[in-house]
Amino acid sequence: MSDVPEVRQPVVTPVRVVIVVCLVAPFVAMLWVGSYARTDPTFIGIPFFYWYQMLWVLISTALTVTAYQLWQRDQRARKADHTNGGAQR
Repeated sequence: MSDVPEVRQPVVTPVRVVIVVCLVAPFVAMLWVGSYARTDPTFIGIPFFYWYQMLWVLISTALTVTAYQLWQRDQRARKADHTNGGAQR
């Protein structure tokens, strides 16, 4: 048996909050239909309603990739911290 008590890492961290914001932002933007249910301004002849949604496809992709990379980094840090004893911070 070890005399060192196990230190649990917090579940909610600033990195995880950023991950959640990255993943929730596209849903909020698309569910708030009143913000983009119009035709003006047009972009190269395409009404706002359409180009706004297509822009969010690209933004959602970037946010999802960012969230994934942050998650991978967080998991690697937690694993490394766990193998180093956890209490050596």
